[in-house]
Amino acid sequence: MEPILQIKNLTHTYGIGTPFQRSAVEDMSFDVYSGEFLGIIGHTGSGKSTLIQHLNGLLKPTSGQVLLRGKDIWAEPKKIRDVRFQVGLVFQYPEYQLFEETVYKDIAFGPANMGKRGDELDCCVREAARLVGIRDDQLEKSPFELSGGQKRRVALAGVIAMEPQVLVLDEPTAGLDPAGRENLMANIRDYHRNKHTTVILVSHSMDEIAQNVDRILVLKSAHVLMSGTPTEVFARGGELLAAGLDVPQVTRIAMALRERGLAIDPAVYTVQDLERQLLALRKGGAVC
Repeated sequence: MEPILQIKNLTHTYGIGTPFQRSAVEDMSFDVYSGEFLGIIGHTGSGKSTLIQHLNGLLKPTSGQVLLRGKDIWAEPKKIRDVRFQVGLVFQYPEYQLFEETVYKDIAFGPANMGKRGDELDCCVREAARLVGIRDDQLEKSPFELSGGQKRRVALAGVIAMEPQVLVLDEPTAGLDPAGRENLMANIRDYHRNKHTTVILVSHSMDEIAQNVDRILVLKSAHVLMSGTPTEVFARGGELLAAGLDVPQVTRIAMALRERGLAIDPAVYTVQDLERQLLALRKGGAVC
């Protein structure tokens, strides 16, 4: 896969020259590949929010670069607005950003600002609504009449309607009940699978990350602590816990069983994988 985003020696320092000076992101480098589903995890204050606001130019680096398809997004500052159409960012609790009279108008706002009109705009709105599970009969409703989960879908559809090359999601399921979380993540998985768009998911939920992403980037204290597939990252569960992070519940169980002397892979992070390993041990007579 070719990188679609390249972060090179990125540093962002707040309060330069004051007693409160601190770097929220410091000398950070990594690539994001076309079509991948990347998860970003880290404890509060690790730099996640500051990092993702650089990806579409909402923040400008103190030093370093963000490259989109090989071009520095700040090479032509007057064109940074175009970058925001290509890298769509959905903030945490995006429902608070809804403002139009109807769901349709809210979803249409972004693509209309890109210059889309008439049938082209209508097609973008309805396709984005369909992708996130919004019915046609809901499009003329006020977004403020909808449930929390439905509002979240409207905000997501508004970004998807701009057809970004990269979709960045900051805690998209925060505050939703378990059913709402799973329904929204199913919509996001379908969107990624059907559109082959690069998706970056920031989440505090290790289970959510483990069950959805191809690769995980772990941040700690403004730096990249580790990067790899879910198997590679959760195999280092002890390091994650020592860094103040969590691991999936299944990984915790696997780690506990391993401490009891069972030959369980500590990188297990799905119920199905744990069941397969336990079944294999039972057949070998190691588990009663």
